[in-house]
Amino acid sequence: MATTKAWVLHAADPRAEATRGQLTLEQIPLRRPEAGEVLVEPRIGCWEANMEHAIARHPVDVARQRGEDRIVLGTCGVVRVLATGSGVSGLREGQECLWIPFGAIDENGYAERIAAYDAPGSPGLLSGRFVTAARLLLPLPEDSRYPAERWAPFARYFTAWDNWRVALRCWQAQGDDHWDEPPLVLGWGGGVVFAQLELARRAGFRTAMVSGRDSRLAGIAASGATPIDRREFPDLDHDAAKASGDPDALDRYADSRDRFVERVRELSGGRGASIFLDNLGGGLHRVTLRSLARESVLSTVGWKHGMRLSNMRAVECIGRHIHVHTHAWRFQDCRRIRDVQESTGWLPEITEPVASFDAIPQLADAYSRDVFDSYFPLYEVNA
Repeated sequence: MATTKAWVLHAADPRAEATRGQLTLEQIPLRRPEAGEVLVEPRIGCWEANMEHAIARHPVDVARQRGEDRIVLGTCGVVRVLATGSGVSGLREGQECLWIPFGAIDENGYAERIAAYDAPGSPGLLSGRFVTAARLLLPLPEDSRYPAERWAPFARYFTAWDNWRVALRCWQAQGDDHWDEPPLVLGWGGGVVFAQLELARRAGFRTAMVSGRDSRLAGIAASGATPIDRREFPDLDHDAAKASGDPDALDRYADSRDRFVERVRELSGGRGASIFLDNLGGGLHRVTLRSLARESVLSTVGWKHGMRLSNMRAVECIGRHIHVHTHAWRFQDCRRIRDVQESTGWLPEITEPVASFDAIPQLADAYSRDVFDSYFPLYEVNA
């Protein structure tokens, strides 16, 4: 049987306490494409948060959950068609495509399992070649103006497009089209929020984004959004303050919170954020709620620092705050979003070097320590 090289993650020993996993370079079996399938080779991938979750085995050991001894990660990137099985049309050898990692799709077009993550038996981009269903390949536009590197982070942009579409419509449901001045869209998070704020600016909103890193603050400013330096408000995490045991911690939290809210009001003409894109949550959730305007939207598409949130229901009702929760995007919208990106140039600028395939473990380590300046860390599998 043919084989291909791959960085694999082994399931933890069920008899031992689960520890952080390690990627190992191995040869894995490679079968031929059957009817409706395509053999592809990954070109450029973008490191995703779900890859870190899998390696950290938090919140679950994904390999064990899938019932497999080893799995291959890599959910977002560009692949090249090598060969097609019978019954495949619209794809040709050498064609570059986005690989849509939907392992299972419900009747509405939403992913119930993600390939290269929690979908059993699914392949991943951290391999030299793999076989996939042809329907999961979305060809890049012929003679695209943009290189594969700028397309590789597409999942963040597809997710951003979907979440922004819902959040904007919810905000419009309560207000009218007349603005005395542009309402504020504020966000903290990563690449998804960065992409959403570009859509908000194009829709006429004033935008701002929070970061605690000089390089990212500079990138936020260059994009046209107002940068807010998180380091000016060092004690915004309510949960950390409450758990610290320090009798003064909650007072410091309240001071940071009040100064942050005042900053938001300065940027919004005293109203607060009309749409707050919060993909962090956790101990920052209270600050997010305090920063909202009346008739506003709190929208999230992630749960990086906390999967459980609480709020005062009466306050949210009186404030007429709509809470939006989405995940990924609808499968049937893939071509539409791709075409928007190609026609409008709504793609990321890639400013950092692309990691080599041999450097994948170092890339994984750097991501776990959050030392990247870019929101879109890329790696190359096949040149």
